[in-house]
Amino acid sequence: MTKIPDRETGQAPAVPPPPPLRIAVLRTLLRIAAIVALAVAIHQATDWLMDQIVTMPIEYRGPATILLVGALLWCYALLLAIPFVPGVEIGLAVLMAYGAAGAPFVYLATCLGLLLAYCVGRFLPVASLIAVFRDLHMRRACELLSRMEPLDGPARLALLRGHLPERLAPAALKWRYLALALLINLPGNAVIGGGGGILLMAGLSRIFLFRSVVLTIVLAVAPVPLAVIIFGAGIID
Repeated sequence: MTKIPDRETGQAPAVPPPPPLRIAVLRTLLRIAAIVALAVAIHQATDWLMDQIVTMPIEYRGPATILLVGALLWCYALLLAIPFVPGVEIGLAVLMAYGAAGAPFVYLATCLGLLLAYCVGRFLPVASLIAVFRDLHMRRACELLSRMEPLDGPARLALLRGHLPERLAPAALKWRYLALALLINLPGNAVIGGGGGILLMAGLSRIFLFRSVVLTIVLAVAPVPLAVIIFGAGIID
């Protein structure tokens, strides 16, 4: 076990060393493959269902289409909740394809997906996330999570404050919901975990209140779908 002293408390949580590189790469590739397989399965299932709807009697097509849209809504929300999935880009692609008619569905699914990721983070065992970071050889992240695990919300907030630059810490934590909203809308945020990863970490940190996160998500996601409804999909070309 490697022990790194905590600069605030002096405690040294034990962090298992990362696995051999080939094992870590294999596990990471398997996780990525599972995400890709899920996305492909959803796409294939959607095409198959659309073909089936076309062959149905006219009186059944309406209800079947509504059920399909509802299923797609949940599938998109599920994909968006997965870390490192480019949710912003997927949402923009759907908006460009379906325009104002698809905007309410994209908005609702995006809110549901981000909220799902936050809720998973709230109840996800920290050890599970540490295992993922160990496979990525992100030792500093593992050490920080190990220190955070036994702490309550205020103590975690104090620990995070100690790991931020002294001049930046007060503003960063005071305006953390604004920072969360900006990160959700940041193009290319898949590099830092995507909307799902960002909200997962927000839930895991225990420093974001549920009702405030809901309000942040609802407001942060609204501008683009609302603009598409008002001005049309051409606004994002």
